Amino acid sequence: MGNVMINVEVAYALPTEQKIIALKVNEGTTVYEAAKLSGITKIYPQIDIETDAMGIFGKAVKDPKTALLNEGQRVEIYRPLIADPKEARAKRAEKIKAQQAAQQ
Repeated sequence: MGNVMINVEVAYALPTEQKIIALKVNEGTTVYEAAKLSGITKIYPQIDIETDAMGIFGKAVKDPKTALLNEGQRVEIYRPLIADPKEARAKRAEKIKAQQAAQQ
């Protein structure tokens, strides 16, 4: 029996664009291997597949090098956060309050 091939996707999103690469890989391929095989780092050299967080359909995987993929799954490579989300929300809320106070 030959190798069983499965269809997966590798996705990366910027604020202005998103790239999804479809590929066939051997059953038993890890999240990390699929990211590497996709060649996505040639398109987005800022991706560091050794350290960037990855997930499957929006759910982070602890270790991309051991997490196995199943047919039809999409690997997502996450950009590092620039600001703490809690802090960013607080700053937006503060800005809105200041604008509302200025209008009164």
